[in-house]
Amino acid sequence: MDAPDSPGSVGSAGAPDTDGMLAEQLLRLTRRLHRIQSRQLEPVDITPAQFRLLRTVASYDAAPRMADLARRLDVVPRAVTTLVDALEASGRVRRAPDPDSRRVVRVEITDEGRATLRSLRSARRAAAEEILAPLTADQREVLGGLLSTLVDGMPERRC
Repeated sequence: MDAPDSPGSVGSAGAPDTDGMLAEQLLRLTRRLHRIQSRQLEPVDITPAQFRLLRTVASYDAAPRMADLARRLDVVPRAVTTLVDALEASGRVRRAPDPDSRRVVRVEITDEGRATLRSLRSARRAAAEEILAPLTADQREVLGGLLSTLVDGMPERRC
């Protein structure tokens, strides 16, 4: 007999367990994308998590606080500290005092960080192209709409 979440299992209504199969396919695709991205980031000596933090810092109009970054990335503040430490050591960000509060530290992207982002944008596009290569333009458009629906419809939850 098939396990409850195996691709060939049957749900309570007698239909194949489509949701379980979709979840497995999404997980496999996510792992594949992560492997491709890691491979492309390796020569630049940056991890996917550091790249995500760098992109997030760059998305703010003014230098964000560490707490702002933790909230935006949906991680604990300690995780942001570790990432900022590594990015600061590589010269991609710098910590700066907040002009309004001595207790607050802000994170600024440096020129080196901006240059890293510019060079990695093409790597990111290449990773997406590798994943999406089997799809036609129409299929990509449909997939984009479906993914937007899923992302926009997800309730915000912290793990």
